[in-house]
Amino acid sequence: MTIQLISAVELTAETGGLAALLRDAVEHGASIGFTLPLTEVELADYWRKVGAEMAAGHKILLVARDPEGCVVGSAQLALEPRSNGRHRAEVQKVIVLAAHRAKGVGAALMVRLEAEARQRNRRLLFLDTSTGVGGAVKFYERLGYRFAGGIPNYAADPDGRLVANAIFYKELS
Repeated sequence: MTIQLISAVELTAETGGLAALLRDAVEHGASIGFTLPLTEVELADYWRKVGAEMAAGHKILLVARDPEGCVVGSAQLALEPRSNGRHRAEVQKVIVLAAHRAKGVGAALMVRLEAEARQRNRRLLFLDTSTGVGGAVKFYERLGYRFAGGIPNYAADPDGRLVANAIFYKELS
């Protein structure tokens, strides 16, 4: 497996693989901001929005590939642009194809994402995940992220059920 930091320009060529990745994740229950059914328009609009944030310098995108070059995972880091928050960034949309889960892809993406954050002088990372079946609470705990709290009925899991979120943070050395 390889992990690559891609640019906003390169994202255009990757949209097909990333759309398939996102669809696979949601269809397999990942709570990453979408509910079923998921339309092609939603997928295209989402990746266009990510591309615009990348072009503005507010987001980075990592892509994990299998030995054949197929996209098997991705992760994003939203960089806070305001002067009072340039020390922090939000981890977003850590996604792994269902067939590649529990094989270290997500952890490898997170290690690289943390390294990218350090290179950009970001010392505090935060994220939220669902506490429902589509969330990744145990995953982030294993990676050393600390639970900060949650909000009841925060968002709908892919099946439409409202669940609480779990907010995590990690201070980078």
